[in-house]
Amino acid sequence: MKNKHAAFLTQAAMIAAIYVVLTLLFRPVSFGEIQVRIAEALTILPLFTPAAVPGVFAGCLIANILGGGILVDIIFGSLATLIGAVLTYRLRNCAPLLGPLPPIASNTVIIPFVLFYGYGFNLPIPFMMLTVGIGEVLSCGLLGLTLYFALKRYKFVLFGSARI
Repeated sequence: MKNKHAAFLTQAAMIAAIYVVLTLLFRPVSFGEIQVRIAEALTILPLFTPAAVPGVFAGCLIANILGGGILVDIIFGSLATLIGAVLTYRLRNCAPLLGPLPPIASNTVIIPFVLFYGYGFNLPIPFMMLTVGIGEVLSCGLLGLTLYFALKRYKFVLFGSARI
C-alpha cells in the first residue's frame, strides 16, 4: 500500500513539474487575454491515471504563482483546471474522447472573468470567452487528443504504472 501512495505522489509531482515547465517555457502564449497554454494538453492525462488530477492542479497553481499571477488568477485559474481534470477523470470509462471538453468548458467560462475583473482587461467577456475558448480547443482539444492517441497507439505507460 505504501508503494502505491508513493507511486501516486510521484506521478502527480512529475505531471505538475511538466505542467510548470511547459507553461513557463511557452510563457508568451501561456498568459493574457489571448492565450494558448500548451500545458493544458496534460488535462487529458486523468483518462490514464488519477494522479493527473492533483498533478495538473498543482502544476497550474505553481505555474500561476511563478508566472506572476494575481491572487484571483492563482485561485480561480487553478480551480478551472482542477474542475476540468476532475470531470475528465469521470469520463475515463464512459466517453474518453470527450475528455478535452471539461477543461475547455471550465477555462472558457472562468478565465475571462478573471481577466476582466482581476486584471482589468477592457475587452468584452464574450470576446475573451471566444479567445480563451479557441486557445483551450487548440491546447486541450488538438494537442490533448494528439497526446491521447499517441499514448493509446504506442502503449506508452505513464511513469511506470498508468492504465492504458
